[in-house]
Amino acid sequence: MRRLVAVGAAVLGFALFTGTAAHAAEPPTEFGSDWDDPRTAVQPISKPPTPSCTVTIVDHEFRDFTPYTGTYTPPADCVGPWNKVVLRMETTIAGRQYDRLGSLSLGGVTIFKTSTAEPSVDGIRWTVESDVTRYAPLLTRQQPVWMLIGNVVNETYTGILDTKVELTFYQATTDHPAAETSDDVLPLADARQTGGELHGTVTVARNTERLVAEVYATGSGGGCEEFWYGTTPPDTGYSCGTAADGPYREVQVLIDDQVAGIAAPYPYIYTGGWSNPYLWYVLPAPRAFDIHAIRYDLTPFVGLLTDGQPHRVRVRTIGVPAGQSGWDTPTNFLVWRDHGGTRTTGRLLSHDLGTLRNDLTSSVEGDIHHVTVEAAHRFRAVGYLDTSHGRVTTTVEQALTNHNEHYWGPGESPDGQHAVWTDTSTVTMSGQGSAPRVSRTEKRYTVDGEITIADDRLTTRMTLGDYADATTARTGQAPWSRLANTFTGSASWTLGVPRDERHAVGESEQRYRLTGPHGTCYDHRIAQVNGTITADELRCG
Repeated sequence: MRRLVAVGAAVLGFALFTGTAAHAAEPPTEFGSDWDDPRTAVQPISKPPTPSCTVTIVDHEFRDFTPYTGTYTPPADCVGPWNKVVLRMETTIAGRQYDRLGSLSLGGVTIFKTSTAEPSVDGIRWTVESDVTRYAPLLTRQQPVWMLIGNVVNETYTGILDTKVELTFYQATTDHPAAETSDDVLPLADARQTGGELHGTVTVARNTERLVAEVYATGSGGGCEEFWYGTTPPDTGYSCGTAADGPYREVQVLIDDQVAGIAAPYPYIYTGGWSNPYLWYVLPAPRAFDIHAIRYDLTPFVGLLTDGQPHRVRVRTIGVPAGQSGWDTPTNFLVWRDHGGTRTTGRLLSHDLGTLRNDLTSSVEGDIHHVTVEAAHRFRAVGYLDTSHGRVTTTVEQALTNHNEHYWGPGESPDGQHAVWTDTSTVTMSGQGSAPRVSRTEKRYTVDGEITIADDRLTTRMTLGDYADATTARTGQAPWSRLANTFTGSASWTLGVPRDERHAVGESEQRYRLTGPHGTCYDHRIAQVNGTITADELRCG
């Protein structure tokens, strides 16, 4: 597969900053031994003007696959409650290295997942911030720390990932009250991989009234599942012809062997992706440094779980060939309790997992192979809980679609793809004497790219989109937001020669737009040519 040419592949709410000031300089005619530090156009995390304390939880050089372990202790001078908690990771690296995937957990709960930039010979530095306020209940007590950025360092791959992670706690005040969070944050207990699935258990409080699962799902490992959206059936002759059912993937959460939620995984592209690190050196693909957790509202099932006993949990990725590895799906649970009672009771009223439509066609026109997929899936669950404030009924509806066109020619040049995923989730909560609360999120992901090889020059062209519309409505109010995070670029380099003879060139642009009610707006555009920032424009916000 051309996308797996040995130039880089990953093996295992953010903002990203660098120490280099934004500037617009005359770019070089091609990439040299150094370039500007990586950055993104993502909106920075807002921080309240309140007293704060910072705790370092990781300070480590990652050279191999040995995890860092330590102990987190809550800050004595900022005991809470907190208005916000922000995680900050700073990494420096120089030399030569592939992109790597990293994960950080406290008390067994994954709170941060990221991938790394590929370095210049002279070295780069980048900083990622993540809002981890939702994990505040976990942070009130001492916790074991575990972090791994799997790396290989030898005579060829010399880059060492020098990484520091800090947590900054912003105290709540009258003007900046304590954040509203869940009451408990739980890891998946007894977690283990079995037959390509993640298995474990969860035990929730007897007075639980809301339950949300988080799954940090990535196809990774350096094999074909890293580019799962481009896999084909074996009989097509494609180099990643590993999936009899084609490229459709879906991440499901099961409770006691019953599907409790479905979601479309995000098509992550790491910084060596599509055979072309020159495309991503300064401006990574959307979310490359920002592995978002998929959220599943499991509240319709809570009435089956409040017996104080552990319940079986499975997380699986539909479409992966049986028994094949390549997916990492660490899972957490956020639990809200009924503070007016000691036990909630209820039941699942209905459960409807629709039939998966996964229509795949394969054809050859001249010397061009085509694989096209049209896929769709629906899920609906309704359950009620009797709480101290009356009966609450929750309905969760999820709808997924995928349109995927993949084509390739002789020697897999060209090798192109146009793919669109949609993931719509609606949660309706109805209680006695109150208007229904309806939360709806419509997500859309797009990949439109092509690799060609001509005269020993490999060229990658790419356009990516990460879109989301969110609303939360109750009678008289309807907060909403609209996100458009886009990337476009192209890069070329010469095959089969030493790095300093590749004559690599590339240009790219990222634009991040977020709008909301009352005219709120954030619009940031960054562009680069051959590793030099040529535009950095903040249009509103």
